[in-house]
Amino acid sequence: MGLLVPALAGLLFLVLPLVGLVVRAPWSTMPARLAEPAVLDALWLSVRTATMATAVCLVLGVPLAWLLARADFPGRRVVRALVTVPLVLPPVVGGVALLLVFGRRGLIGEWLDSAFGITLPFTTAGVVLAEAFVAMPFLVIAVEGALRGADTRYEEAAATLGAGRWTTFTRVTLPLVAPGVAAGGVLCWARALGEFGATITFAGNFPGRTQTMPLAVYLALETDVQAAIVLSLLLLAVSVTILAALRDKWVSG
Repeated sequence: MGLLVPALAGLLFLVLPLVGLVVRAPWSTMPARLAEPAVLDALWLSVRTATMATAVCLVLGVPLAWLLARADFPGRRVVRALVTVPLVLPPVVGGVALLLVFGRRGLIGEWLDSAFGITLPFTTAGVVLAEAFVAMPFLVIAVEGALRGADTRYEEAAATLGAGRWTTFTRVTLPLVAPGVAAGGVLCWARALGEFGATITFAGNFPGRTQTMPLAVYLALETDVQAAIVLSLLLLAVSVTILAALRDKWVSG
């Protein structure tokens, strides 16, 4: 009973702001507002870039999680700490850091611009890069936890039967940790969908090119509060729907 009161207080603290959005929403004008081209463009851009960022995180994050969970090398704790830095780093600082590395005068960006004519800041690719930077730790942590909890006897048996490391990883390890990969992918996608600080710093706020839903909410809040509420509700609905659907299909099963 002693834990019930603070538990309910914590639940109310998390739910009441969402209830406020629903109560104050302009329901009478919502269909017209949702049909506006700017809203649809921002929504489509958000879904597209979040999906692309998640794909990048899967390609790079799953091997990184395997390295942290399975390999024993000097400085592993330092590497793990560096991987989790974006979780606590202010997103705006992450955007500044991305500019210093991938900007036109950055450590890598200057070479990309001069050698290949590739410019990342203030582009859709820049949005994907910013979202992947802040979202990848969620995937790595989830997959590393799944790898540490997986039974290694199956991998050892596959190696004994002559399977190489790549075959063992793709045919044995990945199926074992598939629920963890799915959970990490869901969290990664949701985090990328809601990314704001690093995106606006590194990619800017250009409608149709870099203006995702969180940026559209921020812009609408300065001129039209009701429009900001509608956009916030839409983003909330999409996030909750996708999270619930993916968890029921892959995580719970």
